Amino acid sequence: MQLLGIGSRIDHEEHGKGVVVNVSSRHYWVSFLDSGLETIPIDSEFEVIEALHDDVDTVSFTDVETSLIGILRRWSDATSLVPIADKWKGGTLTLKPGDANLSAKELPIDTFFHKIVMVRDRLRVMEQRINSHKGLDDSDKVDLQQYITRIYGSLTTFNVLFKSQSDQFVGERAR
Repeated sequence: MQLLGIGSRIDHEEHGKGVVVNVSSRHYWVSFLDSGLETIPIDSEFEVIEALHDDVDTVSFTDVETSLIGILRRWSDATSLVPIADKWKGGTLTLKPGDANLSAKELPIDTFFHKIVMVRDRLRVMEQRINSHKGLDDSDKVDLQQYITRIYGSLTTFNVLFKSQSDQFVGERAR
C-alpha cells in the first residue's frame, strides 16, 4: 500500500469529503468539509478521490493551506468570505408575531446573515450554470436571467447587513 501524500482528497464514510493535510507512519490528518480536522488511521476504510504521492517533507504548511483553500472554494457553494457590517456583529434578530399570545423568536443575526450569503452565492452559481448551459438557447437564458435579476432585487432589503457594498445584492436598476 502506497501512502497518500498531502493534498490528496478522500471520502470517508463517517466524516465525508476531506483533504489530507499531514501524514505520519500510522495516521493521516484530514481536514473534512463537515467535521473539521480529524486524525484517522492509515488503514482506515475510505474512498480515494484524488491521490497525490509527493514526499511529505517537501510540502510546507503554507503550500497545504493554499491548496486547501483552493479545494474548499472549488468544492463548496461559498465563493468568498463575506463580512457582516460591524454594527450588526453579535446582534440578535427578533421575530415578533402579531398575536400577543405567541412568543417571539430570537436568533443570532450572524446566523441569519450566513443564510442570506448562502442564498446569494447559490443564486450566482445558478446564474453561471444557466449562462453556460448548452441545452438552453439565448432567449431562454435571457428569460431565466431576468427572473434571477428580480430575485436579487427582492433581496436588496438585506444589503444593510453587508460590510462591503461590493458584496450586496443588485436589482434591475443598478445592473
